[in-house]
Amino acid sequence: MDSESPNVQGGPDEQGGPGGLGGVAKLRAYKVVCAKLGFVMTVYFACRILSELIVIWIGRFAGSMSDAAAYMASMLVAVVMCYFIPLLFTAAIFKSFGRYRAEGGFGALYKKPRRLARALGTFPAMYGLGVGTVLLTLLISYLTSKLTGGQTLIQDMLRPTAIQPPTDIAGALMLVLLLVVVAPVFEEFLVRGVMYDALKPYGCGMAIIISSVLFGLMHGSLDRLFYSTALGFALGYVRYATGSLFVTTILHAMINSVAAGLLLIMSMTEILSHGNRLLNTTLYIYVLAVLILLVIGLIALIRRIPVIKKYKPDNDWIEVGAGKKTALFFTSIPVIIMMIFAINEHTNGWFLSLIIK
Repeated sequence: MDSESPNVQGGPDEQGGPGGLGGVAKLRAYKVVCAKLGFVMTVYFACRILSELIVIWIGRFAGSMSDAAAYMASMLVAVVMCYFIPLLFTAAIFKSFGRYRAEGGFGALYKKPRRLARALGTFPAMYGLGVGTVLLTLLISYLTSKLTGGQTLIQDMLRPTAIQPPTDIAGALMLVLLLVVVAPVFEEFLVRGVMYDALKPYGCGMAIIISSVLFGLMHGSLDRLFYSTALGFALGYVRYATGSLFVTTILHAMINSVAAGLLLIMSMTEILSHGNRLLNTTLYIYVLAVLILLVIGLIALIRRIPVIKKYKPDNDWIEVGAGKKTALFFTSIPVIIMMIFAINEHTNGWFLSLIIK
């Protein structure tokens, strides 16, 4: 039973669900969890906005700093404000550290599953799902542009909040470290750890869906929203199937490493020499390898669809349907506030300016 769920003793009509928690009390506990998730995500977006303001301040007032030092400082601000503070805040709200210690420590949370190789073998299908979602999003944007005869609001929204390119080798390596190590470790513990576990007592399927949506919203642009949500859904199923963050963290790192490798090669090409034949050849080979991986991934995804259809997560709370659970989540006041921040972030400030007008 989730540590946030109150331990109540109800009558015969109230008792039910896992752990003997009554239906009325369980519904109330679920609403509390929804409100807390909305609250912590609102704090996350506030930290993200503050991070952007600090980075702008660094760019304007750090004239004595070199470009490399300013870049390093900006990356450090992003790690602290977008990863470290939100994770600690969320874990504190849900009392996760104490619960994990009581349930066998972090070793149990990151245990190696018996079928580790089989779980890691889902990587090509996951990559195909993620990149396929991006391609579909871009195709819809292109068709929308053609139908409307020009630039559309959707195209403006699809301009991602791009990571600033590094100006030296040290910055490039730090960017790779952020993508391949820092982001997977922090994001998996936050989303597939704390958030998923907070929702799990109310249905593993609902925990997968809501945590994947929150994971998508965290990435700050419309194209990465669909990409990250799709990957979050797949990683959520792996989390459910293995019961471990060990596999999801590795898979997350593997997926990010493909993009990180491309960014590293492109950055080195820019930093060292545009005419470096070895670097250019390496870039072409790497892009070709990524395209081959994409084709293999899409084939692997199609082959796994029949299996995925049969794979249904457990529902520990059958008294309340998925539709009502979803409605309760998105009608929670903190979640509504969070969605306003999220929509504004994903529309490059357009939504909030529309409300203010």
